[in-house]
Amino acid sequence: LDLNLMFHWPSFHNADTLAFRIHEICFCFTCNHANTVSMLQSQLKDLTFQHRLSLCRFRWTKNGQEFDPFLDPRLLKEENSGTFVIPNNGNLTEYQGTYRCYASNKLGTAISKEIEFIVPHVPKFPKETIDPVVVEEGQAFTLKCNPPKGIPPLQIYWMTINLQHIEQDERVSMGLNGDLYFSHAVEKDSRRDYCCFAAFPRIRTIVQKTAMSVIVNDTNPETANSILERRPSLLTPSGVKSEPKLVKGEDLQLECIAEGFPTPKVDWVKMGHQLPARAKLENHGKLLIVPRVEREDSGKYMCKAKNTLGEAIHYFTVTVEGNNTSQLSMIGSDVLIKCSASGTPQPTITWSVNGVPLQEVPSANRKTFDDSIILHNTKASDSAVYQCKASNSHGTLLSNANIMIMNLPPMILTKEGEDYFAVEGKGVMMHCKVFSSPPSTVTWLVCKGPRFTIHDNGSLEIYSVQNDDTGQYTCVAKNTEGLSAIDATLYVKDPTRIVVAPEDQQILIGTTAQLSCLVEYDKSFSNDFELLWEKDGMEIVLNYTENSRYRSVKLKWIPGDDHNSSTTVFIIEYEESQWEPGNWKELLQVPGNHNSAILKLHGHVDYRFRVSGVNAVGRGPPSEPTERYKTPPAAPDRNPENIKIEGHLPHEMDINWEPLLPIEHNGPGLEYKVSYRRQDIEENWKEHMVKRHSFVVMNTPTFVPYEIKIQAKNHQGWAPEPKMVTGYSGEDFPSAAPDDVAVEVLNSSVVKVTWTRVHKDKLHGHLGGYRINWWRLRSLVDSKKSHGDKYTLTFPGDRNHAMVPGLTSFSEYSLIVMTFNGRGNGPGSHPVNFKTPEGVPEKNPVFRVTDVQKDTVFLGWAPPIEPNGILTGYLLEYQLINDTEEVGPVQTVDISNPDTTKWILRDLEPMSKYKFYLRSCTTVGCGPVVSEECTTTLETIPLLLNVSSGSFANISWIPGIEHEFYIAYMNNHMLITFFFGHRMCQSHRLLFSSGLASIHGGISTQGWFIGLMCAIALLTLIVLIACFVNRNKGGKYSVKEKEDLHPDVESQGMNDDTFCEYSDNDEKPLKSSQHSLSREIKAGDSGDSLVDYGDEDAQFNEDGSFIGEYVGRKEKRVSAEIKATVQTPA
Repeated sequence: LDLNLMFHWPSFHNADTLAFRIHEICFCFTCNHANTVSMLQSQLKDLTFQHRLSLCRFRWTKNGQEFDPFLDPRLLKEENSGTFVIPNNGNLTEYQGTYRCYASNKLGTAISKEIEFIVPHVPKFPKETIDPVVVEEGQAFTLKCNPPKGIPPLQIYWMTINLQHIEQDERVSMGLNGDLYFSHAVEKDSRRDYCCFAAFPRIRTIVQKTAMSVIVNDTNPETANSILERRPSLLTPSGVKSEPKLVKGEDLQLECIAEGFPTPKVDWVKMGHQLPARAKLENHGKLLIVPRVEREDSGKYMCKAKNTLGEAIHYFTVTVEGNNTSQLSMIGSDVLIKCSASGTPQPTITWSVNGVPLQEVPSANRKTFDDSIILHNTKASDSAVYQCKASNSHGTLLSNANIMIMNLPPMILTKEGEDYFAVEGKGVMMHCKVFSSPPSTVTWLVCKGPRFTIHDNGSLEIYSVQNDDTGQYTCVAKNTEGLSAIDATLYVKDPTRIVVAPEDQQILIGTTAQLSCLVEYDKSFSNDFELLWEKDGMEIVLNYTENSRYRSVKLKWIPGDDHNSSTTVFIIEYEESQWEPGNWKELLQVPGNHNSAILKLHGHVDYRFRVSGVNAVGRGPPSEPTERYKTPPAAPDRNPENIKIEGHLPHEMDINWEPLLPIEHNGPGLEYKVSYRRQDIEENWKEHMVKRHSFVVMNTPTFVPYEIKIQAKNHQGWAPEPKMVTGYSGEDFPSAAPDDVAVEVLNSSVVKVTWTRVHKDKLHGHLGGYRINWWRLRSLVDSKKSHGDKYTLTFPGDRNHAMVPGLTSFSEYSLIVMTFNGRGNGPGSHPVNFKTPEGVPEKNPVFRVTDVQKDTVFLGWAPPIEPNGILTGYLLEYQLINDTEEVGPVQTVDISNPDTTKWILRDLEPMSKYKFYLRSCTTVGCGPVVSEECTTTLETIPLLLNVSSGSFANISWIPGIEHEFYIAYMNNHMLITFFFGHRMCQSHRLLFSSGLASIHGGISTQGWFIGLMCAIALLTLIVLIACFVNRNKGGKYSVKEKEDLHPDVESQGMNDDTFCEYSDNDEKPLKSSQHSLSREIKAGDSGDSLVDYGDEDAQFNEDGSFIGEYVGRKEKRVSAEIKATVQTPA
């Protein structure tokens, strides 16, 4: 039930003072244990229901039925009281129920709120299995408590299984509902023992919820310790505004808990006003509390959670209703009684008067509406206690309104004979608080004038009090029923004045100065009077020693010409003759309107000083130096600072400090006393005097804490007592390795490594952190093992897990973990082997176009160096990318054979630019793309390479793509043509007889030709062997022999040609090895063709053969290269 019961009364004068006058009204007070009384039998003391007021008659109801405690002998009663006690006799169950008290006297009957008495079981959290809360690092999350119902008050605590409190701060905090809010998750939030404890102090019971586990994942191992920043948003409350309603006197609690990174800070504002002076902030600024709210605390409040990226805002419209349910009105007035209630569903309001339903007590001057009652022309008999009851399906609320109709003479509530004190010239306020019905007129019997003001509440204010105002004042209150008066006395005090003030003086150095200060003040303040002296705004402590007096001097100077720019500052410099003679150093800066300064000096130093001025233009030249002034020696003013304790060896402790400057020695004979003792055991200080600024303590245990002090001393005495610092003796290498090393493979390139921390007793030093070493054993594609390079990652601080990125997919690795301190690394853990899963392959190292023709492109590539898995094939894509804004669609070729390293793309458009994309693929996916571009060519013309003459013509050429071929020649000015269709031949022989030519197939298939070739090969082998033997013997070859052994390349190539006989049905494609020729030999290398010869009237022999042959150095070289590389299909 969410009900707000509010009563609104007509205003009347001094209504809040009702209780001082109407002593006959009986108020019914509720039970000591609030509205709900709930006790556990095993822990219950006697339960007491108390209603104490004289002149009252009491009665009780239980569950709506009359209940008389005096009829039950087991109950304890009190005389002249409505209180009864239920003793704890072990059986309280029969007393369970809802109780209500009625208190009556001649002025009416008041009703208490319902008191529910329950004998409950021990509150318990339900048994449940709570899934771990898994969040990404930087993400906000909330741990729910949901405590069981029990006897209030309820106290919530968040602790670990070991009863250690969960640390709360600006990032982590508990809300009013008991939930634990995390502004953003960090790595240290990962733990398995978040426990919510609910405490019920009244029954001395604490119950624990099942432990909750939180797992914080690092979303990007490659950017460890990096959290994505985001602007704040509110975890609670929800929405943008709330409208809390309170009754006067309650505590206002407004809560705002935000999430975001960086952690948001919460600020509170009351719109248009200052926050109430009673307001306080708790829970790291997230909870605003205003205790005992007043009506003026109503208004609009705003909480603003902000960080560097933005802010989140929530508004609270706070309404404070009066809780005064008593009303005093004069006879004949009209009274309005209003009852406002809200809830879901909307409550139903019923009225009672003196505990009796309103309809059973009719009245002619009373009108009743749904939520209000109006009493017209009231009389004394209308005085009563009215009850408003608001009910819905969730419960009932009840409130009493005490209505008093009477006329009362004025009653002044301020104490008679009050004394007031004021200081002459100040103001004073004298009070006169009046209670009456009808309201009274208040006057003060004083002199009239502008300095006197009577306020509405009856108080008298006097401005600028004078001595003549001292005396007695009378306050008179008067209404139709009578009058009343009180007296008050005002005492005016003399102000405190300085009669004789200190004056400026000029005295000689070394003489005494006397400053006077004569004060007048009121003698009544004698016990409180105190006289203080200040110098330059600082209080003077009059306890200077003789030494300090002689080590301070006053330096005065006469400012020079400022050259029309005011001096802003004077710089005082000093030079001393012992340590750094001739070196001037700055000592002090004073404002430009000063011409003197007090200088604090070191002891046993021979000083001289000079002054220079600074204005907006710059610094002027210094003055002439003063005469030298030597201060007497003194003990050191301070001790060394920046003490460092280091341990370079296991059984030593090096102590170093920053020595005093020579000028700070204050005298001869400076030494340092080094004091040290172990912190972990009780032992006396050990002391050593040294002159240097370092000391080594020998034979110390390894890495134990010490307390150290360094104190300076010279011939004059000791410096002040030094501060104590703590340090450790020397470190040694860690003696243990992390245990339980485990590897969790997250993906093909990242693993998570966990381990058990090394115990601090095994660290032998300050923990530096942990290091992980790993190396690659082999690729899982190749079973051969090879120890790869070793890699190391260092993780500072105390931790038990880390991410290792940058691994190669589909590989086997080995890994060890070790800890380290300031001395070095500890032993490594046992190696842990792990395998990374398949990934996508690397980029192909080679991808190029090997040949380009009219509508065909030949592609070749090399497989990836690191396949990162088992290759399943290649993904080849291509598209038209002519020099226009539009590109063609992407065509895809899925090559499923991983051994394929070349491919032919056909049916392309001639003279068009294409882009090709290739990616290698595994079962995981395809790797990065590699691309290549090329442009297809025009239709190519066969390239004529060679024509030999004689009784026949041997013609060689390079074919284009798949064309129809023919050979044409001229005979007696007649063009004769032989057609070959699509035969991909490279060589033909034309036989000439009687002027006719015929085409014969190649002789390479004839048996006699094969035998001849074998004989020539055997003979050549014998000649080579003979030459080799002869050369070893130092023999010489003749020129003729050399020519025989090295015949003409062209002739040799022509004799070794294979021929293709003309046949319409014998079409065989050129083998793939010929494709590479097009990049070395272009059709444009030679413009010769049979057509060209015909056009230029080429000459023929009588038998029809060519007079010349297709010759030239370039053509011969090309022919030789082709004959050596091209395989012609049979």
